[in-house]
Parts: sequence; C-alpha cells; structure tokens
Amino acid sequence: MSKRNPISYEKYSKLRDERQLNDAKVAASTGISQGTLSDWKSGRYSIKLDKLLSIAKLFGITLEELLSEEDS
Repeated sequence: MSKRNPISYEKYSKLRDERQLNDAKVAASTGISQGTLSDWKSGRYSIKLDKLLSIAKLFGITLEELLSEEDS
C-alpha cells in the first residue's frame, strides 16, 4: 500500500506558512503540481526525494533539515 512519508504534510505546511507561501506559490516555484501537493496532504501520495529537494531549496534549508524530526 502506501509508503510512510519521510516528511509529514503538517511539517511541510508549517515551514511553508513560516515563509508566507501557499501551495500555489510552492507549485509555481518548484514545478510540483498542486494536485501532487493535494494528494500528499490527503495521504494518496508519498512525496519523492526529487520533490523534497525542490522544496528544501525553495525554503532555503538543507534536505537534512527538512527531514529532521525536530520542529523548525
């Protein structure tokens, strides 16, 4: 079935909100479709490494920081 996400959508949305972004801006800046982000949010999609790298770059953090379990 579905794989465990390396990062929760909740953590992503917290980091996104801290940067005053929304999913539309993330999609436009990373090339990740809004549908993919929506599917991730609903648990229908496990975010892949290439997309995580794009998100980390946009947020100005390392992949390790993005994947850490500590609160940002």
